[in-house]
Amino acid sequence: MSQQNQRTSILYVGYPLLPVSTESCGGAEQVLWSLEHEMARRGLRTAVAACEGSEVAGELLCTGPRAVRTDAFDEREAEHSERVVEFAGKHRFSLIHDHSGHFWKHAARVDLPVLATLHLPRGFYSEQMFSALPPNVFFNCVSDSQAASFGDVPRMMGVVNNGLDPERFPFARKKDNYLLWLGRICPEKAPHLAIDAARMAGLPLVIAGQVYPFSYHQQYFEREIRPHLEAAQSNVRFVEVPSFAEKLELLGHARALLVTSLAAETSSLVALEAQACGTPVVAFRSGALPDVVDHGHTGFVVRTLDAMVAALHDLDHIWPEECRHWVRSGFSASRMADGYARLYRQVIAESQQLMVRAA
Repeated sequence: MSQQNQRTSILYVGYPLLPVSTESCGGAEQVLWSLEHEMARRGLRTAVAACEGSEVAGELLCTGPRAVRTDAFDEREAEHSERVVEFAGKHRFSLIHDHSGHFWKHAARVDLPVLATLHLPRGFYSEQMFSALPPNVFFNCVSDSQAASFGDVPRMMGVVNNGLDPERFPFARKKDNYLLWLGRICPEKAPHLAIDAARMAGLPLVIAGQVYPFSYHQQYFEREIRPHLEAAQSNVRFVEVPSFAEKLELLGHARALLVTSLAAETSSLVALEAQACGTPVVAFRSGALPDVVDHGHTGFVVRTLDAMVAALHDLDHIWPEECRHWVRSGFSASRMADGYARLYRQVIAESQQLMVRAA
């Protein structure tokens, strides 16, 4: 164990409503799970503040029950953050790494540097969240595309690309004749466009994912997705909240993964997962997706629905081995952990300098 690891201990903070585990649907929760396990494997002392049902490598601080009602978010977020503050005061940590999207607002209440990873596009954060920031708050982005819109945010420490452990995603050279859409089912992710693409290409489609307990998500599912599932001779199948094992099976044997997001994606963990399994990705040119998918080599990045359909006829030009190599060489959990280890050193050093100047 290195001297740095003996001194470094990290408190990770998850989203208040969702557990952190291999079964997590949210990309931020999966990234946190992979990062915390990799850091614990390297010998750092780790703890995770998250709701019940979370599975971590280090110590779990259970901050309360998992979500059942989204209309109680403010109450749940306050309870979650209070527990984090309590835990930070009772234990010795070098740094808090916030993946929740909210805890940094409470950073003035802790005597520790807080590194907040921004997982969402700029427009998903209110401008008030970046005003009157405590001096112990630092930020990072997860892609160069995302970082371009956060240039005015103080103490921005740079970019660390999201990563995963490719060994957890079995390689499958042989593919079945279906398309896959996998993720959070909501308007901005636009699975209805995947239904259109599959229909136009004459291919069956599997939609797998979770409808979160937000009313507009549920209304979207009932309006745009369910009619296609219940139609006579439907070529669309729905797998609700697939287990990790089910997800691996679907990812590994799909002819291609469709990413139809209309949002400016800051990364795409599901695209990385598919490519790790040797499955090509056909995605809209949105946000960081051109950086996550190597156009013409691991899939295709397109601008229109017609172009997506046309790309589905060129999938035989994509080699599964090249898809997996792309992820292993550029988007591994180990590479991600290297990036965060560097940021931890920088944040801790800069925080100490700020304290000296303040004294």
